[in-house]
Amino acid sequence: MDKPLNLPSEQLLDTLSTAMLFIDPEFNILHMNTAAEVLLGTSRKKARDKNIFDVFPFYQGIGQQLFMARDEQQVYSERDLEIQLDEKHRITVDCVITPVSDSDVLTDHLVIELYQIDRRLRISREDHLLSQGEGTRGLLRGVAHEVKNPLGGIRGAAQLLASELPGNQYAEYTDVIINEVDRLQNLVDRMLGPRQLPQLRMLNIHEVLEQVRKLIQAEADQRIRIHCDYDPSLPNINADSGMLQQAFLNLARNALQAVQGQDDQELIVRTRPERQFTIAGKTHRLLLKIDFIDNGSGIPAELEETIFLPMVTNKAEGTGLGLPIAQTLIQHHGGLIEYDSRAARTCFTVYLPMESSDASH
Repeated sequence: MDKPLNLPSEQLLDTLSTAMLFIDPEFNILHMNTAAEVLLGTSRKKARDKNIFDVFPFYQGIGQQLFMARDEQQVYSERDLEIQLDEKHRITVDCVITPVSDSDVLTDHLVIELYQIDRRLRISREDHLLSQGEGTRGLLRGVAHEVKNPLGGIRGAAQLLASELPGNQYAEYTDVIINEVDRLQNLVDRMLGPRQLPQLRMLNIHEVLEQVRKLIQAEADQRIRIHCDYDPSLPNINADSGMLQQAFLNLARNALQAVQGQDDQELIVRTRPERQFTIAGKTHRLLLKIDFIDNGSGIPAELEETIFLPMVTNKAEGTGLGLPIAQTLIQHHGGLIEYDSRAARTCFTVYLPMESSDASH
């Protein structure tokens, strides 16, 4: 093998967020930085001196560009390259291949840079969800103030009318007015979501999820198969049990409604740790990840951008408040709910920071 390329210091390369691989003219891997190890799910020790096509079969998709970059000494790139890391994990990257000449070596080496664009899109989408939530809550607070004042007046007038009318012949009508006003006031309160701060204590997330499982199983009357895939190594977290239970219950009920009418009804609840994850511009070293996966028909395309807004639903009997309330409850804990939906598989994922006991207001 040719003399290795004189690389920048490993310490310097490991500070970069861009995944970088250095390969020799025969496409053997000389080095990969920490970002590449994390992105591709393998260690530099395992990959070193092995052919890139043997270690990462997906590079067959850019084999022609690798040969041209080496032989023509030109920079080549491939956009929106889908990488199937394993049967469950897939990422999308922009790939840039750059030839690097070394004065001590006659042949030339290549540097491969990978930019994970689905992560960038996720952060952009997350920012949209957070700003959407804040804007919606501000709008609802204003609307609630304007609506609740006249509702209070209508209720008071109905009560006064009921007391002035002779006998009970009109009581049923005034009762309808009062009951409907109360229903509207309750709806407005639910639209605003919880206003109290979380009451934090150390808890086992699986105990909360088991309570939700029992409630859902009872509501479903055994028609749905609920599979719990828990990671027992997860530590306790500092959270509000009641708020989390309500959020998880809303997500599980949403899944239950999504599979109604199907012969095969399944809900998977899965917990895992998640590392180096960004929420609201802050990168968390360690998070708790909870997936609610159903095998329903998926979210309609026309609702994908608005499902976390109040009153948005495609269900005849739905209020469209379950998901917005769940998102608010999780955001009170500094977390976030995201989703991925396609036919026969919709996954709502809850991210909860584990390294901090401070809840978001």
